[in-house]
Amino acid sequence: MTIQRGTAPSPKYQRLAADLRRRIEAGEWEGGDRLPVENELEEQYQVARNTVRLAVDVLVNEGRVARVQGKGTYLRQPTRYDHRVHARPLRPARPGPLTPSGEVYAAEAAAAGRQLTVDFEVVVVQPRRDIAAWLGLRSEENVMMRRQLCRVDQEPYAIEESHYRAGLAAGTPLMENLPVPGGDERILAELGRTETAAVDHLTARMPSPAEAAWFGLGPGVPLLVNTRISSDRRGPIRVMETRYAADRARLLYELGDGAPAAG
Repeated sequence: MTIQRGTAPSPKYQRLAADLRRRIEAGEWEGGDRLPVENELEEQYQVARNTVRLAVDVLVNEGRVARVQGKGTYLRQPTRYDHRVHARPLRPARPGPLTPSGEVYAAEAAAAGRQLTVDFEVVVVQPRRDIAAWLGLRSEENVMMRRQLCRVDQEPYAIEESHYRAGLAAGTPLMENLPVPGGDERILAELGRTETAAVDHLTARMPSPAEAAWFGLGPGVPLLVNTRISSDRRGPIRVMETRYAADRARLLYELGDGAPAAG
């Protein structure tokens, strides 16, 4: 097994870490499994032991694996408990569309007297297993991913990635690297798929090297990761994952009909 070179030069240990990260995300090891020991990785990748140790250090710092003294390195088994920050109402309310996220970003920036800029990227990817499951896809099916890189006063603020079934987005402005007037939500509504419900998963993790570089993070600063699975009565529509740097974002959930509390 060899370490693939990227388009930009990077240290060998980072390329090794990237390949191990790829294998973890592909499900080669499950939570709690032991990773190959150092000499096995040396043989697999034909690298020095110090390269292996530095690569594993990267994965440890990202919170993906943990070293157990005298036993080896194990894929971390995340233990999370559900906390319903916004619980479903006991009585069903009249369905209505969710607020477009782009409008929220713009309004918040304007209220703070700051400038929001957004760059768009659109790519077809093979989704992670959890995203495929949420969308009801087979593991080999691809999705269209629309990425927004948000900056406030030119400081990196958030990476938002919306995952759609490829057939849903085909031939629509969702496939363009441009902002959509009224937000992606308007296009979905025109397609007859108005987002009326969602479940949010809020987690935290350490950034990958690429994420740390884009955000400009210092050592030890984690990411806040909000994953929203939106749907209508016909089923799931999209999975939107937004990553924020924890040193520059606070996520607020406003509930009820009263005036917002002072910040």
